[in-house]
Amino acid sequence: MKRLYFPLLAGLLTAGTVLFGGCGPEKQSAQDTAAEALPDISISRSPYGRTQAGEAVDMYTLRNRQGMEIDVITYGGIITRWTAPDRDGRYANITLGFDSLVQYERSSPYFGALIGRYGNRIAGGSFALDGKTYTLETNNGPNHLHGGERGFDKVVWTARIQEEGMHPYLVLTYTSPDGEGGYPGTLSTTVTYTLTPDNALEVVYTATTDQKTVVNLTQHAYFNLSGDFSQPILDHVLSLAADQYLPVDAGLIPTGEWAPVAGTPFDFRQPKAIGQDIEAQDTQLSLGRGYDHCWVLGQADSLRQVASLTHPGSGRTLAIFTDEPGIQFYSGNFLDGSLPRPDGGTYGHRSGLCLETQHFPDSPNQPSFPSVELAPGETYSSRTTFQFSAQ
Repeated sequence: MKRLYFPLLAGLLTAGTVLFGGCGPEKQSAQDTAAEALPDISISRSPYGRTQAGEAVDMYTLRNRQGMEIDVITYGGIITRWTAPDRDGRYANITLGFDSLVQYERSSPYFGALIGRYGNRIAGGSFALDGKTYTLETNNGPNHLHGGERGFDKVVWTARIQEEGMHPYLVLTYTSPDGEGGYPGTLSTTVTYTLTPDNALEVVYTATTDQKTVVNLTQHAYFNLSGDFSQPILDHVLSLAADQYLPVDAGLIPTGEWAPVAGTPFDFRQPKAIGQDIEAQDTQLSLGRGYDHCWVLGQADSLRQVASLTHPGSGRTLAIFTDEPGIQFYSGNFLDGSLPRPDGGTYGHRSGLCLETQHFPDSPNQPSFPSVELAPGETYSSRTTFQFSAQ
């Protein structure tokens, strides 16, 4: 494994200094010196494998002094592992994933992946733009989902480490050719993953095009803050800063209505256990087999907190900040015990949940929804921060 950003520590080790163990003043001084030498953030790179097509895939591990670690592979920009502390400072992986590239290629339900060109569904796999109809790949019944058969989650991104003093960050780039998935225009996309010293991950998306097109990017991590993936997420307490949500039809396509959450199982304006209302007699819950809807967030284009998720047993808490107008809350309804966990078990029903910041589903076909159009000369830009703490 290639290790980066530890030059002073390596020099101390080469000199034979004892950094750990013992409590004498000289040894303690060496420990303090070594701790000061460690950067706030480090990134290491290692080979992860090869795709079935023979493309090399690397893994980058982001670490901070607190102890948080995030593993990202260049296939799909996937976050395969993400550790966070409980109230006693114990770190555990809190995101669902696999332990092999083969499994990600074979049958992943978008575990930890970057999603594009369009996150969520587009009805009928088509949309009109400036009077011309574009036909997309349909991979969710009659509809288009998450970029089609080979969306951004299934391509190998180019990666580099950008250094800014003691705070390096990971830069991923991918150029989607004109016509890929049925979309017009060559789309050049950059996504940065920045781990902060205080246990936050900042994700920034930018994209440009040479032809008018539509774009809606997001991150598809599945969270289970307990760190025990044999348990469902129904005890997690969720709050969403949303007065409205988007009802869907039988194909999980928004009907176009902006419905109030008040008086419904979709009201998370005050913190509420996910399991409290998930089995309520409600048409929308029946259509989604649980929660699989987009909530309407206010004050679009400004970075603000839109969600909070807490696991009472461990105290782990996740706050989400974004400048997007919507957030898709998916309660893991289609996980059915058929996918393997790295520890030897399987991912059962509702063993993970997603909170995907994004524009609305089917926006290209819904004039009342915020626009997802991108023209030459413009830059698509979106930002989301995942901030961890413990209660």
